[in-house]
Amino acid sequence: MSKNKKINVEGKEITIILDNEKEYISLTDMLKAKDGDFFISDWLRNRNTIEYLGIWDSVYNPDFNYGEFAIIKM
Repeated sequence: MSKNKKINVEGKEITIILDNEKEYISLTDMLKAKDGDFFISDWLRNRNTIEYLGIWDSVYNPDFNYGEFAIIKM
């Protein structure tokens, strides 16, 4: 059964969904807190985001392509 909790980030409420002991951050809530499309494109350009997505993908994707990821990180 999934449960939700809320965190406060710079005065904005963001939902974290807890499901089978895993946490998922609500991108919808993050978009509401910022300037929609710009926020997502800016977030995806952030080096920390790229690192996070690479680590997440390497853990959960058995076919993760380390060579391609190295090119993306550049």
